[in-house]
Amino acid sequence: MLKFLCGVLLTLGMVVGPCVQAESVLFLNPGTPREVFWTSYSQFMQAAASDLHMDLRIEYSDRTPEINIRQAREALLGPNRPDYLVFVNEQNIAPEILRLAKGSGVKLFLVNNALSPDQMHLLGARPDKYPDWVGSLVPNDEEGGYLMLKELIRLHPKVAPGQTIDLLAFSGLKVTPAAQLREKGMRRALAEHPEVRLRQRVYGGWSRERAYEQAKVLFKRYPQTSLVWSANDEMASGVMQAFEEAGGRPGKDALFGTINNSPTALRALLDNRLSVLLGGHFTLGGWALVQLHDFNQGVDVSQYGGRDRQVPLLQVIDRAQARRLLAMGNAQNFGVEFRKLSAKGQPTSYRYPFSLQTLMH
Repeated sequence: MLKFLCGVLLTLGMVVGPCVQAESVLFLNPGTPREVFWTSYSQFMQAAASDLHMDLRIEYSDRTPEINIRQAREALLGPNRPDYLVFVNEQNIAPEILRLAKGSGVKLFLVNNALSPDQMHLLGARPDKYPDWVGSLVPNDEEGGYLMLKELIRLHPKVAPGQTIDLLAFSGLKVTPAAQLREKGMRRALAEHPEVRLRQRVYGGWSRERAYEQAKVLFKRYPQTSLVWSANDEMASGVMQAFEEAGGRPGKDALFGTINNSPTALRALLDNRLSVLLGGHFTLGGWALVQLHDFNQGVDVSQYGGRDRQVPLLQVIDRAQARRLLAMGNAQNFGVEFRKLSAKGQPTSYRYPFSLQTLMH
């Protein structure tokens, strides 16, 4: 309705304030409203949308690809199409959404999981083939998986020559690029440390309950485990619970590492139950809105770091940063002035300052 009214007013030669705003964005959140990571992700996006005067709507798909596809179909083929559809290539749904979007006039933007190399090859995913695909923004997942294990090994007491350190790994979903990349990083770190023996890698599906059930079995099977690598905080919580129930003390009898700066994970780090924590990528959706807002104003965002970009958001969080992140949870708009991050009018040497440090200024 707003767009219709604006069109009438502009035809009459009248320009009014509300007509200046307007880009509408639908974000298909692949998680559930019960997952702290995905709810904090949505909150950061809402803060960005509010500051940028964008109309943001969020729909959750409860980690069910069929729901995700149905939501995309309704958005792309229905009567109330958004200007932009932001989505995640969770469980490899992106090719189907790209197909549905053809001719819809809706601009597409991928976050967190971009197309896999195999998908790129199969789709021939060139910008000219999918003109409504604006770009993508993903974190440094491979480096995150690598840094987590390297830091766990650094913190582990040194072992004598010939002795080994037992490691268990809890990956996410087998078909999700983020899980694949984090595991790839873990294996890169393993290759540098022959003293570390990966006893078993399981797929916990990002789920606390599933990882808990798996861990109960694995800690009995491998009682000498002293390092635990988990691809997200939900799984790490379940694994630590199983370890404690088996009589272990997280942070003392075994070192745990994970990703996602949820309040639970931050407190576990401060309590020394969690030894290594990486985070920062819950901000990706908000940063994506900054780019889309610029794009909507005619900024060629590809000149400011590329059309498809990886941002080094995953970094090891120390305890001082953990305290600041916990305190920030109550700050309005997370303390970020999103409009000031715009590339509009900036020289092409400008790079969007998308990082955890931008929150910590």
